[in-house]
Amino acid sequence: MKHQLLLDKFSKIKLLLLDVDGVLTDGSIIYDDAGSQIKVFDVKDGLGIRLLMLTGVQVGIATGRRSKALLHRCENLGISLILDGLSTKTDALNVIYQQTGILADEIAFVGDDLMDLPLMEKSGVSVAVADAHELIRSRADMVTRAPGGKGAVREICEMVLKAKNQWDNVINRFM
Repeated sequence: MKHQLLLDKFSKIKLLLLDVDGVLTDGSIIYDDAGSQIKVFDVKDGLGIRLLMLTGVQVGIATGRRSKALLHRCENLGISLILDGLSTKTDALNVIYQQTGILADEIAFVGDDLMDLPLMEKSGVSVAVADAHELIRSRADMVTRAPGGKGAVREICEMVLKAKNQWDNVINRFM
């Protein structure tokens, strides 16, 4: 997709909706001896999410898995829109509309695998991480340079901030 057209689409986004395994993480799931899941999240992705939320763009989660590690990460970042344990991810759209009033075309959804395809197709902007399944990459409006769990979400957050002409304001916070 042409860069300016993509920026125009991102400028209308009110919610960045993220898959978890393979997007916020590298897709690895580690179990300890007690059977608890351990997930690794990228701190740069976290800062991108916080900066995006400071400008009024909401961030939410849509995932088929349930994880205490995810809930802890979301609490740390201030993400309260957590739709986990979804059998069909498109079910998230009705819940999001009911809770926030945000329409599907005002959502950018980030995915990496086949179960993400229906939600990507119904969202205003669809994004695939660099190491997503080939079909997902081929159908996405944008494919990140970074793989999932390694800065892909940060890349998307910066794109949204630039599209909404908020990037300079964010940078000025650090000056």
